[in-house]
Amino acid sequence: LQTRSITHKLLKMRIKLRKLDRNKHTDIVSCLGWSSSNELLSVSDDMSVQKWNIDGEPDMKVMDIDQPVLAMDWYPSGKGANEILALACADGSFRLVSKAGRVEKSVSEAHQTAIISIKWSYEGTLATAGEDGQIKTWSRGGMLRSKLVQGSKPIYCICWSPDNDSILYCTDKNLVINPTLPGNKQIQWKAHDGVVLACDWNAANNLIISAGEDCKYRVWDQYGRQLYSSLPYDHVITAIKWSPNGDLFAVGSFEMIRLCDKSGWSHSFDKPACGSILSLAWSSDGTVVSGAGGNGAVVFGYIVDRQLSWTNIEAVLDEDNKIVVSDCLHELNEDLDFRERVVNMSMKFGHLVVCSTINALSIMFRVITGVVHLYLMKGYHQMIVQGAKYFALIDASHNFNVYSYEGKLISSPKYQGLRVEFLNQRHLSVSSDVLALIDPSNPKIVRVFDIMSGKPASVQIEHTTEIIEMELNQIEMSSERKMCVMDNNKDMFLTMVHKPEMVKICNMVDSFLWNETNDMLACIADGKLNTWFYPNAVYVDKDLMSKAMSTKDVSEVGKLAHMTSFTGNLVNVRRLDGARAILGISPYPKMLYEHVDKADFEKAIRICRFVKESTLWACLAAMSIYCRELNTVEIALAAIDEADKVQYINYVKELPSEPARNAALAVYCKKISEAENILMQARLYYRAIKLNIKLYRWDKALEIAINNKTHIDTVIAYRQRFLEMQGKEETNE
Repeated sequence: LQTRSITHKLLKMRIKLRKLDRNKHTDIVSCLGWSSSNELLSVSDDMSVQKWNIDGEPDMKVMDIDQPVLAMDWYPSGKGANEILALACADGSFRLVSKAGRVEKSVSEAHQTAIISIKWSYEGTLATAGEDGQIKTWSRGGMLRSKLVQGSKPIYCICWSPDNDSILYCTDKNLVINPTLPGNKQIQWKAHDGVVLACDWNAANNLIISAGEDCKYRVWDQYGRQLYSSLPYDHVITAIKWSPNGDLFAVGSFEMIRLCDKSGWSHSFDKPACGSILSLAWSSDGTVVSGAGGNGAVVFGYIVDRQLSWTNIEAVLDEDNKIVVSDCLHELNEDLDFRERVVNMSMKFGHLVVCSTINALSIMFRVITGVVHLYLMKGYHQMIVQGAKYFALIDASHNFNVYSYEGKLISSPKYQGLRVEFLNQRHLSVSSDVLALIDPSNPKIVRVFDIMSGKPASVQIEHTTEIIEMELNQIEMSSERKMCVMDNNKDMFLTMVHKPEMVKICNMVDSFLWNETNDMLACIADGKLNTWFYPNAVYVDKDLMSKAMSTKDVSEVGKLAHMTSFTGNLVNVRRLDGARAILGISPYPKMLYEHVDKADFEKAIRICRFVKESTLWACLAAMSIYCRELNTVEIALAAIDEADKVQYINYVKELPSEPARNAALAVYCKKISEAENILMQARLYYRAIKLNIKLYRWDKALEIAINNKTHIDTVIAYRQRFLEMQGKEETNE
């Protein structure tokens, strides 16, 4: 009953282009940028600055300029009247301009020659780079702070790192990460075979993209390791830009705009009649990308035909803001029309959450009645993270809220220093009782919040290296709440949320996911699909952990494949080239979970006897130990030839009291302190003393005897016999 791997066609997402029949600008459009209120400003060599609305219509001329402008950047955390635009000029000066077009500050002779690139950090530090090979930083008021780089070749593009403590720049054929703080090491590598013209560093996924005169674009990690390289195009790649959430990026060349996934493969390829694309910019919601044309055109590209699937349900957003929901199994269709522009959507756990520019909707699927619409709230939401019972929304104002699928506001988690704009889907996870997020300011820490109150939990999970992905399991029992994390070494760890203890379970991991309905965990690592049918076994019996898993060769999905869903016994995977593959695992562990959840161990044993697989018996053994079902444990361990463990389980069954049995099982699980506490609370002092004597913890055994004024002579006698057997004398004073 193993499901064979099936490869599907590429995703349908594409760009719908729009530009005026007659250009508003009469000369080259050198740069453009979106404000936080989704208004586009374009700067042209016709010495004018033009404002556009999000529908691609010209609004008004903002101002005239007296010098050609080569680059621009909006102050990222500015809102309303605080929105400041930095303009880099060809004479080596730069200007700080208000949204209304008033020049707030003009700094002349900032560089000896033209300023080619200008970029704000999130804290308000301005960096400039020019043809003179220098990079300088300035205060928000335009005062010089430092000269970071003094080179001999032009610097064509700069951008800040996600934590704003270093600057990425391109010079000649190289990319360089230069730290702004003393003591940190500079990183430099050859990125292209020609001059590098553009680069960008995304705060959400921490990936770097670059484009050069070798007609290629490439994707890198923050250490300079290449993740993707395109084939050479017909013309030089002149512009490249990440979308705000880091899922997509756009590439511009001569009469070409390409929409790419973060892995590098292309969603769509379009050829607008606009000359060379000199600059690209994304709207703050990530649904519109605009391009500055060499013939004076301003091109608007709208992301359409986004496609989502969950089990037998498929949802497609077309260019008319209509979502078509199809139930392939029951042959049902539902059309959802929206008057406002849809900016985001997510579908998991039987719910479709749709966010438009005005409000958000939760849509619940039902087999017979189709779908049920539930109005949520007004707002402009940029990111959706779904859990089995709740989901989290982050809006354009960076408010962070958790809702139930009925539309009720549950909580608003927050802590001092939280910067939700740097979070992405793999940094945040929601379960039925807790919410967890990777701290953007310190990626070695995962912060945990109570989902009902929004308050930080008493524990936080710390790791020795930077965590790049994290996910909570989705089962109902909060006592079994587990978290799986992957660090920047591609090692995967498992930990309990309420009792953190990192346990390494795999390395060389490309992607991982928890099952949506039970506690199974799967990952793709080194060309193999590893599935842990009962990860809780690591806290029960580590020997059973390796036996209660399957390993399947999936070399056909290639390297850096990404798991998109794990439902039932099917794993959906997206390959590096964008194709989708469905990988199957055994359906029997899912059935085993259903019987164990109902405490029907007789049927669970029957399934194992019918299938005759050691992995299933090991899974049942671990489940039964956790549930204290000793008869089932004995049968399951015997089936996998664990004679010594069967003998110990028989010893446990013969113990006269419940606390004694629980303590013995805790010893089996190597939880010695827990076993001792159980015996002490039950006043079984002799058993607690004997436990420590068997483990050669003589000091602890004597301490228990003295504190409780019992069996002191027993401890001394056992110690004396031990010394005689070893032929040693007492040295413990």
